[in-house]
Amino acid sequence: MRVTVHLFARLRDLAGRQSFTCDVPAGATVADAWHAVVSCHASLEPFGRSISCAVNDDFARMTVTLDDGDEVAFLPPVSGGSGSCP
Repeated sequence: MRVTVHLFARLRDLAGRQSFTCDVPAGATVADAWHAVVSCHASLEPFGRSISCAVNDDFARMTVTLDDGDEVAFLPPVSGGSGSCP
């Protein structure tokens, strides 16, 4: 089955693209989609323990089962800000 993968921030920069389609087997999970992404973009592998993900615009766990046509988003951890309020 085919899913669309969206990468954000540093993940997008390292992969050199924002989105693409990915073929995964029936019954695949978000984790399986992540492994497919990493197989094409090995530089993303270190983010595997800290990324957030979403399926069809809803935050999801890596154990969520995907359906054909789903959109999966991977987001790296974020930080920043000055630590003070204006």
